[in-house]
Amino acid sequence: MPNTEAAFQKLVNIVKTLRGENGCPWDKKQSAASLSNYLREEMDELLQAIANNDIENLCEEAGDVMFLIVMLAQINAENKLFDLADVLHSINEKMVRRHPHVFAGTPVTDEDGLRRQWQSIKAEEKSKKKLTFL
Repeated sequence: MPNTEAAFQKLVNIVKTLRGENGCPWDKKQSAASLSNYLREEMDELLQAIANNDIENLCEEAGDVMFLIVMLAQINAENKLFDLADVLHSINEKMVRRHPHVFAGTPVTDEDGLRRQWQSIKAEEKSKKKLTFL
């Protein structure tokens, strides 16, 4: 099995090359908006592979979705909005914050409690975002 970090960095480099000066004309002209239909299509294919328990296609379709996520991050990095590190930092912070029962020792006794905790944290996050934009 390939090294995860090296394989991920290779994908990042491929995307940068595709969008670079001597890259692919199609990839270079893409925007977040133009990729939205492809992302929807690839997600549908990923969901179909999951529904069919089709492991071979599941792996391939997950890769297609990951490619588009890296592409979106690269496009936004080029526009100096955010980069892949920002995306990863954001999701890392969110997952730790939304799992205090794992990372902060907050006791939860059952799945219903987990669901309520998740919803409560999510609602608190949304209310803080609204305050940021006032």
